[in-house]
Formats: sequence, C-alpha cells, structure tokens
Amino acid sequence: MTVRETGQGGADAGGYADAGAYAGRYTGGAGSAYGGGYAGGHGGVRGGAPGGMPSGVHGGGCACGDCPHGAREGHRRAVAAFLRRRDEFAAGQGLPAAVAHSASASRQWVSEELAQSAELVAERGRAEGKAWLAGLWRRTAGVVWAAVVLLLLGQSLTAVGAGWTAARTAGLAAALVVAGALTAASWFHRAKGGALAPLIGEDNRLSTSRTVAGAWVLFVAYSVLVLAGRLAGASRHTDGDALLSGLELARGAGVVTVLAVVCGIAVLVRRVVGLRVLGQRLQKVPADRPRAADLLTDDAGRGTFADIQYVVISGVALVFAAVRLARRPDQLPDLPWGLAVVVLVSAATYLAGKYAEGGRPVILSVVRSREAGDLDGPIRTGDDIEIRGAGFVPPGAQGADRLARMVVRVGAVHVHVPLVPVPGGFSNPTDTLLTVPVPADVEPGRVEVQVVTAAGVETNRYAVDVTE
Repeated sequence: MTVRETGQGGADAGGYADAGAYAGRYTGGAGSAYGGGYAGGHGGVRGGAPGGMPSGVHGGGCACGDCPHGAREGHRRAVAAFLRRRDEFAAGQGLPAAVAHSASASRQWVSEELAQSAELVAERGRAEGKAWLAGLWRRTAGVVWAAVVLLLLGQSLTAVGAGWTAARTAGLAAALVVAGALTAASWFHRAKGGALAPLIGEDNRLSTSRTVAGAWVLFVAYSVLVLAGRLAGASRHTDGDALLSGLELARGAGVVTVLAVVCGIAVLVRRVVGLRVLGQRLQKVPADRPRAADLLTDDAGRGTFADIQYVVISGVALVFAAVRLARRPDQLPDLPWGLAVVVLVSAATYLAGKYAEGGRPVILSVVRSREAGDLDGPIRTGDDIEIRGAGFVPPGAQGADRLARMVVRVGAVHVHVPLVPVPGGFSNPTDTLLTVPVPADVEPGRVEVQVVTAAGVETNRYAVDVTE
C-alpha cells in the first residue's frame, strides 16, 4: 500500500493533495523557492507606497511569511518544490554520483533530502496557519453581522401586509446583542481564531462536539433574549405574566434536555480523548490550522459516520426549533420529545464512535526483506527487514515531515524509517508495512524490535534473531 500525500486542503502542510494545481501554477518559482529559501519575495515591488510599504506586494508573487497572502504563497511554492523534488527522486533523477552505485546509500540520501525539504514545507505551513488564524476573527465577525442583515431583510419582507410587531423588534434586538457579544469575543481572541477559539480542540482542529454544543447554547441564549425583549416592551401585567410562563420547564423541557446532553457530550468527549491519548490508545497528530471539514471528517480527512450524523441531526433539530421560535416568540421553543430523543440517540452514537476509534499500533511479524534473485537466509546485520502490523501511520500523519519522524528500535539502536518516494506518494513507510535496515551496531543474537510512530506512541516489542 502506498501512502499518498493527502490532506484537507491546499494550505495543509501535512497534505499535498493539490499537487497538480501547485506544480502547474508555481513551476517557474518552485526551483528558486527551494534553493534560495524564498528570499527576495518582495523584490522589484518595493517603492511607491507611503512609509516604505510595498506596493502591489500581494499580487501573487509575495513569498514572505508575516502576512496571510505572503505565507500562503510561500507555502505553495514550498509544496511545489517538494513535489517536484519527490517525483524526480521517484524517477531515479537527481542522485549524486557518489551514492548512485549503492542502493542503500542512495535510499538514505534521498530520504534525508526529502525529510529536510518536507520540514521546510511544514514550517511554511505552520506560518500560513498562524497567519490564517490571526485573520479569522474578521471573517467570523463579518459572517455574524451578515446574518443580522439577513434577519432584518427577512423580517422586513414578512412584515409586508402583516405589519411590524413587537416580536420582530425583540428578535432584531436580541440578534444585535448576540452579534455584539460575538464580535467582542472575536476581538479579544483574535490571535486564536476569534469567536471560533472555544470550538478549536487541542489538536488545532474544529471540534464537532464543541461546535454542536456551541450552536445550541447560542440558540437558547438568543431565545431567552427574545423573551427578555418582549418582556421589556410589555405594557400590561397580563402580557408579562404570559411571557414569564413561557420560560417554565414544561414549555421547553425538550430544548433544555438537548442542551444539557450536548454540553455534557462536549465535556465528556474532551476527557475521553485526553485519557485515551495519555494511555497510548489513541494517536493524535496536530493539524496546521482548523478547517470547516473537521466537523465531518476524522484526522485523516475521511468522512466519519458518527460525526456526520451528529451534525446533520443536530442541524435539523436546530432549524425546527428556530421555526418554532419564529411562530411562537412568546415562549421557549417546545421541541417535541420525539425529535429530542432522536437528537439524544445521535449524541449517544457520536460518543460511542469516540470510544471506538483509534487503537495502539501493533507489530504482527518481522521478516527478512528479500528481493528477486536473493537467497533465503536468516536476518543479518545490514539486511533489510519488513515490519508488518497495523497503525504505523496515525491519521493526519501522511505528510512527509510526519513520516520522517518514525523510528524503529532494533535492540538498543534507533533507526529512522527511510522515505522511499514513488509517483504520487511514498511506498515506505505505510500504515501496515515498514522496511528498515538492520544497522551494523546491532549485536548478533536475540534482539527486540519496536516502532515509535509520528504521534510518539510505541508498539509492542517483537523479538527476532540476528546472526553475523
């Protein structure tokens, strides 16, 4: 099985799925970016702007790392350079004459070159991720106020003929309060993602459980503010009493139950994941930046049933509750118990999926690697061995910089797993098979083999016999 350079987007330092787009668009600048460390990204564009600021610096040629546009361009050039370098090595090109005569020496040299280039790509990706995260608060604030404008337009259109009511005023006032609070939160957390900062997990990905819980918290807070606005505008005691009765538990038991469960799930999932990582039963590799796709996918970018059904069912229930609030703004949305139970079942399925995912990597067997024409024999120092098992490449660690961190302990010697490039990815290492040489420093006799993955998780020890 070939480990391919997959990712969740073009800006992911660990994923190079946009190879064609990157290589095709930035072929001309890839070589200079790789060889020159991306220096001179502003060359020829300075001048003409007040205070010495570059004019037209972000027109597509910027390669600096101190702004979103420049960081993105620098990362794309680094990715294009790495992909071209990898494909050259996969085709047998670019090898120096000093190592071309030896298969093991050329493999080691290629692996070191690709590891260094991949680390540079990862560094550029991290810089882009930080710049993107720092500018996220403006986009989130813009989306929030755009939603307020859409609400105003919708209320204006529905008021034609029916007239403007106190409920519409209360809804608009509540939206302004919520939007103002979110904008203030975005400003105070502008370096960590703005209003989305509480929804970003420790692995720098958007958390599905936190996002669902946050959506329900915002909706319930908005509903209470609508009732508060209507209560403030009520002129008669009877109207005020009717609004207060709308807050009784019997009216909103379904919504309150769902809110309690989804918030509890968000807290419990964080605890479960943390304990499983510390217990080496779950491998976690941090991402360069959060993405919207994190809500529906696992760490490797594959869609997961547990996450998708939780988001879809919670979203449908939220839409239903919003319609109920619009129809009866004098009480908490009375979410039917049937729909509430559906949400609870979905939350339980999501939690069960979190318990079931992951697992420790395991070595199943270790055999001597044999090429066509080789004689059968025992494992000797200098031979290649195949380590067969499962879970060697954690989800999200398919990037070359992550693969280059894998280590195999052969006795007391630590052997870095060599990267073997093929068109479109790497043939070594893979999730189920690693090939490493037995170093000459290994003493003959019975030695133990153990794999340390990119997430820092250790496999079981497997004993093999090494002869002279």
